[in-house]
Amino acid sequence: MQKHTIETTVGFFIFLGILALGYLTVKLGDISLPGDGSYPLFAAFTSVTGLREGSPVYIMGLEVGKTGKLTMDQESQRVIVELRMKKGIKVYDDAIASIKTEGLIGDKSLILDPGGGGDLLHPGETITETHPPVEIADIISRYAFGSIQEENP
Repeated sequence: MQKHTIETTVGFFIFLGILALGYLTVKLGDISLPGDGSYPLFAAFTSVTGLREGSPVYIMGLEVGKTGKLTMDQESQRVIVELRMKKGIKVYDDAIASIKTEGLIGDKSLILDPGGGGDLLHPGETITETHPPVEIADIISRYAFGSIQEENP
């Protein structure tokens, strides 16, 4: 009798450990489960350098979603970015999506101006007005090699 009680107790604690590990995997790993309270929007960019799946989406400085899959459309030569927006966030068809650098390390995030003068975008629709990320190296090289003009005395 004593042997079965110890085995049952050990099994119960192993079961609790597996449940805790599963919970931490979902919470810390930013894994989205079906019915997670988000809806998809899409945005087409000419370049998404530095942006990756799971990057934050901000409106007015508040995180309102995350980026989903990044896929390339061969016909239009654009990258289609899926945005997983939180339920209740309204985005209009005159919205503007921009990719900006976040912090000194260079992580990228998507900044969204939700618009407001047009019709409401429904799940699965596309934001047409986008701005690709600004490349700091390009700006520096233009400044160093192309923009400075010498004055002749």
